[in-house]
Amino acid sequence: MALRQKLALMAVAAVIGATATHIALAAEKPAAAEAKSEYVKPKIHHESFGQMNIVVPMTTDDKGVQGKKLRNITNGLQAAEAWKGNMHVVVVIYAKGITLLKNPEEKVQKQLDALRAKGVKFAVCDNTLREQGIDFHKLYKVSEADIVPSGFAEVAYLQAHKHFVVDPTN
Repeated sequence: MALRQKLALMAVAAVIGATATHIALAAEKPAAAEAKSEYVKPKIHHESFGQMNIVVPMTTDDKGVQGKKLRNITNGLQAAEAWKGNMHVVVVIYAKGITLLKNPEEKVQKQLDALRAKGVKFAVCDNTLREQGIDFHKLYKVSEADIVPSGFAEVAYLQAHKHFVVDPTN
């Protein structure tokens, strides 16, 4: 793996980690303490992020984890843009993750629409559809072009084709 790619992956991981830490700390502090805290703008000391290709597996039906992954993608896209880079993201949905696209709440629909507008692709596992008896037409804005033979294999395929697997649940 090239040094530039390693640095880019480390930067994405740092942004995701910092965001999660900030959210956790903010939730623990009383409102008065928040008013006293100061924001420190990140000062990265490397070249621009450049092109980053990310694959995010979505395999859980836990709405909190699904929401966290969508927020992390949004934050990563914003950071890449701010630091003169470009992030191509594919969310591979399989197993219980398919619940993300089954009648999502309006808030989730808006998140999905915003991510799609920024170029995020959602790949849906055909094995999951067949095993769970789901007609893809009944999923939120899924087309035939979004269906992949196996979500698990798609993650491996994308990784073999220079996509970094980022799974913020670990």
